[in-house]
Amino acid sequence: MRFVGIFICTLIAGQALSGPVVDTNYNTYGYPGLIDMPTAHSRPDAELGLSISHFQNTSRTTLTFQMTPRLSGSFRYSNLYDIRKHPGPANPISSFIFDRSFSVHYRFLDETQSRPAIAVGLNDFFGTGIYQSEYFVASKTIRPNLRITGGIGWGRLAGVGGFTNPLSLFGSSWKTRPGRTGAQGGTVQYQNWFRGDAALFGGIQWQATDKLLFTAEYSSDAYPNEDGASFERKSPLNFGLTYKIRPHTRLSANYLYGSEFGVQLSIALNPKNPPAFGGHGRAPPPVVVRAPKTAAQLGWDVQPETRAGLQDRVGAALAKLDLVLHGFSVTDTSVRVVFEGATNVTSAQSVGRIARALTGILPASVEAFVIVPMVNGLAGSQVTVRRSDLENQEYALDGSWGIFANTQIGPASEKIRPIDQLYPRFKGGVRPYLATAWFDPDQPLRADIGIEARARFELSPGFVFLGAVRKKIIGDLDTSTRVSDSTMQHVRSDFNIYDREGDPALTELTGAYYFQPGQDVYGRITAGYLERMFGGVSAEVLWKPGNSRFGLGAELSHVQQRDFDQLFGFQDYNVTTGHVSGYWEFANGFHTQVDVGRYLA
Repeated sequence: MRFVGIFICTLIAGQALSGPVVDTNYNTYGYPGLIDMPTAHSRPDAELGLSISHFQNTSRTTLTFQMTPRLSGSFRYSNLYDIRKHPGPANPISSFIFDRSFSVHYRFLDETQSRPAIAVGLNDFFGTGIYQSEYFVASKTIRPNLRITGGIGWGRLAGVGGFTNPLSLFGSSWKTRPGRTGAQGGTVQYQNWFRGDAALFGGIQWQATDKLLFTAEYSSDAYPNEDGASFERKSPLNFGLTYKIRPHTRLSANYLYGSEFGVQLSIALNPKNPPAFGGHGRAPPPVVVRAPKTAAQLGWDVQPETRAGLQDRVGAALAKLDLVLHGFSVTDTSVRVVFEGATNVTSAQSVGRIARALTGILPASVEAFVIVPMVNGLAGSQVTVRRSDLENQEYALDGSWGIFANTQIGPASEKIRPIDQLYPRFKGGVRPYLATAWFDPDQPLRADIGIEARARFELSPGFVFLGAVRKKIIGDLDTSTRVSDSTMQHVRSDFNIYDREGDPALTELTGAYYFQPGQDVYGRITAGYLERMFGGVSAEVLWKPGNSRFGLGAELSHVQQRDFDQLFGFQDYNVTTGHVSGYWEFANGFHTQVDVGRYLA
């Protein structure tokens, strides 16, 4: 109690101080909250947070994504020792349980000067139900560095000080909680939502400094499965402090339920607020500004020997950017560069760096830079950049936007012709590999480390042959002995048998043809051992204009299940599978995909 008194006095004293704004923390369950209880506020939009918490016989690892400014979703993996599967001292105690659960947290009212923020949440609505609960919670910032929270909970959050459900005003069925409809997870238990007894919870947070946060809470969680088995719950009061090690890294120490100490580490990443802007590789090439002369005064024209020399210089410049020159053509006023080697993440950066490099290579009369990325023999949208924009906007305050506003993006305007002696080509090598299996009910993580030999042969543009062989060196993927009890065809559920018997394994051996039957239309035909479990023939077509938010695709495959040793044999099961897919890009950065068709089983 002495500790409690000191803590409360510290909070009271903090009200008279001016300090930083209270920072929303992750609770021990990994979603926005106090210590064990939720809060109504949210983490920054687009943040991906990883929380690891532990106290007596309970460890939780949670991955939370702030999907919108108001909505977050969490996936939790808990390791519980000495716990009852069902509440009550009469139930047997299990030595350990690996439990998976999901949570959603939605803030439907923002905080203002006159009202608190209000949120609603669901916990463990899709799992085994150990943590199943629902809540409404409100949070109000009293001073910039002081925030109070209060809420009402159901299910697991109604274990202390419970009372008749206020929602029973809408009918007597709200007074009782029906319970689970099955012993296993995998179904949404919506019949329990906000039903049965309810209870109140709350807490207070004081941001003492920019780095130090103090929290005290009253918890309505009685820990019915753990109390008396894994630890002794003596009090509903919890106390904690959180230290911000770095902007996205926090370490918390908690005193829980009058009997236990716990720790928690939270790490977050946010693409909207990266720790370092730009890449960590080489600096981009400088923009070389032309001398103030006209093209006529320069007197340059395109001679064959000049074109060959320029092509060699452009190819060398792209090689310094870890890119490959696929096609090249030049006139007095324009150049067309087709390149390979950029990923989806870096293709825009690659286009910009190529344009900058061209300013130091091409004659002054060349004004238009037409740059086209290519993957597997298929040309993407061509980007046309004016050289004068690069020269005029390089040091402008909004230079990036100024260049983008004048850049033209559209379909490739002419057929791609590869440079001489580019095909056929071969690329191969040997590298280590890491294969993992997560969240097995018997063991949370298994992994293999080994050597993979991989080869790629391109006969001509669009004709690609791939092969890969793996040999395990060390690991425990083959130790899983669980047997699938699925009544459907075991198209994926026998993965552990593939892990046990596939050493060495031929994981891929295919031949593919990529082609463009028309403008904005892309196609693929593939045959061979498509992946480690199935082989066969697959075809796909996609219609996607570069300036359209909508795309439409179709895929059709006839496949047969491979032998467990992943060599050249097949099992008896074969199936024709395929889908028609629609793609839509929303203006706010979200993408959606709808598939209609037949699956493997």
